Amino acid sequence: MISSQSLTQQIVNDLGLAIVQGKYSGENTFPIEADLCEQFGVSRSVLREAVKMLTSKGLLRARPRQGTWVQPEQSWNLLDPDVLRWLLDRKFSIELLSEFTEIRLAVEPQAAAFAAERASAEQKQAIVDALARMQAAERGDDDALLSDIAFHVAVLEASGNRFHSQLKDLVETALRISIRLTNQYKGVALASVADHKKVLDAILAGDGKAAHAASFELVKEASDLIAEAREKRC
Repeated sequence: MISSQSLTQQIVNDLGLAIVQGKYSGENTFPIEADLCEQFGVSRSVLREAVKMLTSKGLLRARPRQGTWVQPEQSWNLLDPDVLRWLLDRKFSIELLSEFTEIRLAVEPQAAAFAAERASAEQKQAIVDALARMQAAERGDDDALLSDIAFHVAVLEASGNRFHSQLKDLVETALRISIRLTNQYKGVALASVADHKKVLDAILAGDGKAAHAASFELVKEASDLIAEAREKRC
């Protein structure tokens, strides 16, 4: 039997994607509670929890005795990994990916600098292990995408900054799209282990300035490749 929590997550995903895809825009008003309960075969309490979650993501607005309606796109929480995933699933947007990479340029180099100064032995080991996975991926012994993501997430978690750490789900979501695109335009299937190792070496050496520079160059390369791809699509 599927748990109520799993049902709620499924409804959130189905409705969230439908909202982002424009199913309920224009003349298509958001369905009433009774119709949605019938559609998904769930109780009102399960549905209300799903609506509450979508409201927290900025997609819906609900008022007692007035109903529920879809919020304009500018109200959506783009820092929510689900919202970003739905947007990327809706229709691939290289503009959205470019904007996200600009955020990475502002966040990841500083996270790497902080990691060099603050990371615990355990956190440094997590970055070492992630690079080892990337090296294994070069040999065909690990997943190239997942190991690359693991490296970036490990650096964020090692920053000692809770805000950086909480961006890991957002970064992971967007990197799943970004890495495939940038590797495609580089003409290789794998990320540069050597470039990632420069970030690791600086962190292990406790050199915040070098860690910042190495991380910036790593993300800047991705930014430049996305810009190149954007120009070719124009």
